[in-house]
Amino acid sequence: MPKRTDPHEFAARYKNTLQQALDTIDLGNVCQAIEILAGARANGRTIFVCGNGGSAATASHFVSDMVKGASFQRASRFRIMALTDSLPTITAYSNDLDFEHIFSEQLKNFAKAGDVVLMISGSGNSPNILRAAEYANSIGCRTIALAGRDGGRLGPMAELLIRVAEPHMGRIEDSHMAVCHMISFYFIEHS
Repeated sequence: MPKRTDPHEFAARYKNTLQQALDTIDLGNVCQAIEILAGARANGRTIFVCGNGGSAATASHFVSDMVKGASFQRASRFRIMALTDSLPTITAYSNDLDFEHIFSEQLKNFAKAGDVVLMISGSGNSPNILRAAEYANSIGCRTIALAGRDGGRLGPMAELLIRVAEPHMGRIEDSHMAVCHMISFYFIEHS
């Protein structure tokens, strides 16, 4: 039986390693994402956000921050939606077609050239995220990827990659949420 790790020791190690993961984020790329999203708001473009599992929760959280926090009582509001939030649509495509089509098929209904697609994937290799990137690129959308590790196959497909150079999925997801808060709170507090 493995030796039980001291909870305090584990928490301290996790916190320290999380700080190291956060330090791998290129803040210049975060600032570029802010500029892309500001441009989308100014030009009435729609922003679509997607991810799987914990990244789906991050996508929904980010959209909530942008719809309410960064838009409420503002003259200029964000047109933004999480492609993760329509469970009936997701299950219909999963059941009738395939899970890898759940985001790209929604984009076919709504996205136009000049819109922005923000994709969140810890591995950067999720087939449904890759399909979304392919479709978004094919119609002239701007693409932003939040990925971990080496960026996976998604990294080179995106116009802008914000990467967390960390192997641990929990710390990748923690860092992606921090990036989303850097972006959303920029607009909440300064725009």
